[in-house]
Amino acid sequence: MRIDSPRLALAAMALALLSLAPVAAQEGSRMTGLKLDGDQPIQIESDQLEVREADSVAVFTGNVSVVQGPTLMRSGKMTVFYANNGGSATTGSADIDRLEVEGKVYVRSQNQVATGERGSFDMKTETLVLTGSEVVLSEGDNVVVGCKLTVRMATGQAQLDGCGGTSTGGGRVRMLLKPGSQDR
Repeated sequence: MRIDSPRLALAAMALALLSLAPVAAQEGSRMTGLKLDGDQPIQIESDQLEVREADSVAVFTGNVSVVQGPTLMRSGKMTVFYANNGGSATTGSADIDRLEVEGKVYVRSQNQVATGERGSFDMKTETLVLTGSEVVLSEGDNVVVGCKLTVRMATGQAQLDGCGGTSTGGGRVRMLLKPGSQDR
């Protein structure tokens, strides 16, 4: 099923776009991160779409794909939660409160890739959280790995936590940077 709702697509792309922010922050201007181009169409496809208007929810399941220009997000399921403000989830005219993706979340833009098991994006706080037993951010040969990525859009602050959390002393963030890898 193809959906062309601009608000839904924008929220889905926001999740995709933010996933690579820490990689960009690690390398400064050399790693540009993902970009949203308002002039390009956004296409959302899935095997099935269920809209529960009474619950203000739309659920895309099965091979979910969101594409805009060079940016691609894939997942097994994407749930969009709408604000109850009189708009319609069916037509995409309702404001989006938050969205959640799960099932092998994959985001790619040009040569940058982010993967995890689950992700959420809160529209009010403009906060993205990508989690999994291994959240991987990469550009070329440069890779950073942790288990929870939190990005606050308003401030540009990104935090990647190691597996096991800091309170237990377990897991660490791992990073591999290859000198000269950006010169190619």
